[in-house]
Amino acid sequence: MKRLFLWIVLVSTVGLAQETATDTTKHWTRKGVFTFLANQSSFSNWQAGGQNNFAGNVGVNYDFNYKKGNWNWDNKIIVAYGLTKIKGADTQKTDDRIEFNSLLGKKAIGYWFYSAFFNFKTQMDTGLDPASQTVKISHFFSPAFFQLGPGMLWKKSDNLKVNFAPATSKLIMVHNHFTELGSSFGVAQGETTRYELGAAVNGYYKFKLMENVSVENILNLYSNYLEEAQNVDLDYQLNIVMKINKFLSTNFAFQTIYDDNAFRGFQTKQIIGLGVNYGF
Repeated sequence: MKRLFLWIVLVSTVGLAQETATDTTKHWTRKGVFTFLANQSSFSNWQAGGQNNFAGNVGVNYDFNYKKGNWNWDNKIIVAYGLTKIKGADTQKTDDRIEFNSLLGKKAIGYWFYSAFFNFKTQMDTGLDPASQTVKISHFFSPAFFQLGPGMLWKKSDNLKVNFAPATSKLIMVHNHFTELGSSFGVAQGETTRYELGAAVNGYYKFKLMENVSVENILNLYSNYLEEAQNVDLDYQLNIVMKINKFLSTNFAFQTIYDDNAFRGFQTKQIIGLGVNYGF
């Protein structure tokens, strides 16, 4: 029931965003895409073996940007949730995130802007230890990540920009029951927050590879001055959409994360499937 509720929330988010898009204020540009990806396999007397399974992913990618004179204010909301069900096994979560990015810039010279950025990331549903699938290691707003800092923005267009923020504050929050027996996501045992000060680099590049094929790249780097500055946190996302018609597409999503506070190694995720898309 809880997971069904989360799917309903995602669909409701699309409706809300669609209402907002009716604002005709000339300085605002708004666009978004709602996507449903599905994968399904079914077997009957299949001698080579196989298990019936179904996987579904729902996502919203919404941009609302403001331009007036020398000022730019770019905002992006990403919401995603996915489940997979294999016959004879419990339903498992495959994707879960809420992310908000906001970047304010005042033109300096050429493509350069004085800037300030804010980033927020969390998740909606409970996360389980991959090894046991019974031990809870995360849930809504635990962890939650906040970043805020001034810097300089190089922006050629809405689809090509890089922001440099050499004095970025980062706050990590977790519920105290995740730190009762040890640290969690870098938050020390018995604590609920962790503060870091470092440098952040955020890049965005979207282009058309060919007709009806778009490629979106999102790169976030962060180095903590206060502890092991050489261990740079990395979050890279690649989204490829191969459009079939107005509503159907083949979607490929790849994400890799390196954050030694959470896991000393690369975390990777890949999703591919037939997508039903609705633009607003």
